[in-house]
Amino acid sequence: MAALSKSIPHSCYEIGHTWHPRCSWAVLHVTQGALTESLRIYGTLYLIAAILRKRKLDYYLHKLLPEILQSTSFLTANGTLYIACFCILRKILGKFYFWSPGFGAALPASYIAILIERKSRRGLLTIYMANQATETLFRMAVARGAITPLRHGEVLLFCITAALFMFFFRCKDGLKGFTYSALKFIVGKEEIPTHSFSPEAAFSKVDRKIKHCGKVSQPMNILAITKKLMDKMCEHGPRHRCCKHYGDNCISYCIKGFIRMFSIGYLIQCCLRIPSTFRHLFTEPSRLLSLFYNKENFQLGAFLGSFVSIYKGTSCFLRWVRNLDDELHALVAGCLAGISMMFYKSTTISMYLVSKLVETIYFKGIEAGKVPYFPHADSIIYAISTSICFQAAVMEVQNLRPSYWKFLLRLTKGRFALMNRKVLDVFGTEASKNFKDFTPKLDPRYTVVPPELPLELS
Repeated sequence: MAALSKSIPHSCYEIGHTWHPRCSWAVLHVTQGALTESLRIYGTLYLIAAILRKRKLDYYLHKLLPEILQSTSFLTANGTLYIACFCILRKILGKFYFWSPGFGAALPASYIAILIERKSRRGLLTIYMANQATETLFRMAVARGAITPLRHGEVLLFCITAALFMFFFRCKDGLKGFTYSALKFIVGKEEIPTHSFSPEAAFSKVDRKIKHCGKVSQPMNILAITKKLMDKMCEHGPRHRCCKHYGDNCISYCIKGFIRMFSIGYLIQCCLRIPSTFRHLFTEPSRLLSLFYNKENFQLGAFLGSFVSIYKGTSCFLRWVRNLDDELHALVAGCLAGISMMFYKSTTISMYLVSKLVETIYFKGIEAGKVPYFPHADSIIYAISTSICFQAAVMEVQNLRPSYWKFLLRLTKGRFALMNRKVLDVFGTEASKNFKDFTPKLDPRYTVVPPELPLELS
């Protein structure tokens, strides 16, 4: 704690904007880099979202560009205001303390920036940054020996979160909006208690389908054989009277759920790898095969497929055992289905779902009158969460999520890595751990403390 209470007399040029001695020019450089990167990010994001949502021509003509510019202004302002507050805080305090170059400068910058963003996006950004900050604090605690990581901890966390989410999903008015729609897409509408799918209509559709298939003579290839087996399996087999998957028995219901979500997971991972694969297509043509046979493709598919099949299988089993359909079944089924994360371990997914669950419970508490409503809570949480991440980015990059650090480098065109972190080692956080070979070349005319002789880069 003694190291944390220390201060250093260096100027903002010696610590922060080492590439230029003038604060105004440094702010301008960061603004320029953040603006171009923000336009690229949000231009692509909003355009893809508009296409997927099948927006009408009026949206493209009158709303698309203003939304892109507003979100671009938010992200650009966050970067610009940070470096500006970095310099202003140094001039006010006269020196740097442990908290001032990271948390202190980022807090006002982030709060002002989030107010520029559209209200409809503030909640999503808050959850994302709260997730980042929670993981960062956990990494900090582990690095300091305050917490011992639990083996398969992300899987255990996912099991608990999945159990509660599936319970809310099964309850009437338990979930709303995107979360409800996403779970309905994943596990299917058959698991909703209010499902009003007519069994007679389902059976008539199945009968027509089977009769039609019987009339058409086609070659017995693998696809036809598989289809015929699936139809037979759907036609004959046990189905409990409480089960609402009227067109399938319990066995085929689980198998179909696995095949469907495995295919979706496999295709999602393939799509995510397309840009990096095609970038090296002409130099390394063999990488095209890795797009389809990559290990991660099957891992994500196995994760999603097994989650759905285990959840559906457990739900059917409990309906058979207890002879009723109960929302409490979702707690057991969701918890067991969470074990599927063993195929695709991801701290990011687990932490995001925890953040989303806390938000869901909080708003349920407000609706029930049990929890007070705090105005602008999303903006405040976003500012604090972003400040925690910036504190780590300045003082202990090794404890920041690598993907977020790469994002900060893209946003600042690599300037975040040009900070003089060797001087910050005095605070005891190993700030220069990942920058041992870097020492900025400072102009002695603008320094408070005589700079060390620059080291030769290896």
